[in-house]
Amino acid sequence: MAQGRLITIEGLDGAGKSTLAEALARELAASGSHVQLLREPGGVEASERIRALVKDPELSISDRTEALLYAAARAQLVDERLRPLLQEGAIVVLDRFVDSSLAYQGAGRYLGVDRVRAINLFATGPLAPDRTLLLRISPAAGRARQHDRALDRLELEGEDFFQTIASAYEELARAEPERIRVIDAEQPPEQVLREALAAVEDLLAPFDPRD
Repeated sequence: MAQGRLITIEGLDGAGKSTLAEALARELAASGSHVQLLREPGGVEASERIRALVKDPELSISDRTEALLYAAARAQLVDERLRPLLQEGAIVVLDRFVDSSLAYQGAGRYLGVDRVRAINLFATGPLAPDRTLLLRISPAAGRARQHDRALDRLELEGEDFFQTIASAYEELARAEPERIRVIDAEQPPEQVLREALAAVEDLLAPFDPRD
């Protein structure tokens, strides 16, 4: 049986990651593929509990603690769900992964991208996405899309925080253009989905989990 594929979706809050993840998983499943949709932090019970902690606006959490909590949630998801699914030959569509920590905690919290990368290498081992879709949106546009819901602890941060994260994502994309494909998230969702499907087409074309 062939090894599965890991497709991750990244971007600022309000970029439409969850919307794209659901639509992409649905389209890939319609083609007959074994598809699993997961989110970060979360995806398994222990990681979902950590998610509640890191997103709670009532809690005071230091920057280093925040980075370690995200890495811990990720480690559990990798061990409990990601590796087994990929070994089964599944296509996993994952809403956020290590790049989020590099951008948010490494750059946004000024902890250092390389330091946060090291923490996550310990958490995930050598597992890396086969393809990452980066939804590009301005911090102001992302914020405007969130006007009708309560914001979590990170979403309450200021404009400078998200501008730093946006710049960090761009640097990551420039460093790994083969893995990270940038999509304009301010387009209609239907166009975003079309471009996402085109961005993973080469990855999935020869893929047959029965091999």
